[in-house]
Amino acid sequence: MLRRTLSYLASAALVAGALLLGAGPAHADGCYTWSRTLSQGSSGDDVRQLQVRLSGYPGYGAVLGLDGSFGPATKAALVRFQQAYGLAADGVAGTGTFAKLYALQDDDCTPVNFAYTELNNCNTTWAGGKVSAAAAKANALVSMWKLQALRHALGDQPIRVTSGFRSVACNNAAGGASDSRHLYGDAVDLGASPHSLCTLAKEARNHGFNGILGPGYPDHNDHTHVDHRPSRFWSAPTCGV
Repeated sequence: MLRRTLSYLASAALVAGALLLGAGPAHADGCYTWSRTLSQGSSGDDVRQLQVRLSGYPGYGAVLGLDGSFGPATKAALVRFQQAYGLAADGVAGTGTFAKLYALQDDDCTPVNFAYTELNNCNTTWAGGKVSAAAAKANALVSMWKLQALRHALGDQPIRVTSGFRSVACNNAAGGASDSRHLYGDAVDLGASPHSLCTLAKEARNHGFNGILGPGYPDHNDHTHVDHRPSRFWSAPTCGV
């Protein structure tokens, strides 16, 4: 009886070991799972997925390219992310980094503290803007990851979103400019509380936003606007930005 029991336990251990060896990385949620360690020199869609989530950590005045190529800028952004969350800041995306990213994302790939509905509160779909619906939604996703970084830098207190993507009809109704970045899905308006508009405008300079408009800029005294325009334009004179 003892021999059979020992034999059974040994067989079970072998089966368990085989299952562990044959299993891929555990899926943390329904969004995205990385299957390899990433470091400088890596390339591929998994690098681009990482870059989207690091887009809020490019450094002051910089914007991280989402090109799927792990270069020095991606490494520097990763180090900042790792430092922000108390991880080993080695610039290598491995188990610890991925575990934190899994904890920060929901099943639809949005960061846990923001949702698509927040960035599309004037339209029933993502269509009707200056880009395709898919592009507008993808731009909004990048905005959310930048906002997640901004939120964390400001003590993980809520950030109030007042406007995001707009169709042409919604933009006209809101009195927006004909070339508003809201039409591209990459602009977000932020309201005060708990942070002042100037606090938001100043901190946004560190989190990948080429466009920052706030108090002192015409028609922006009641909100801070951030976007991904191609070249930098910051103007919030009341805040010294």
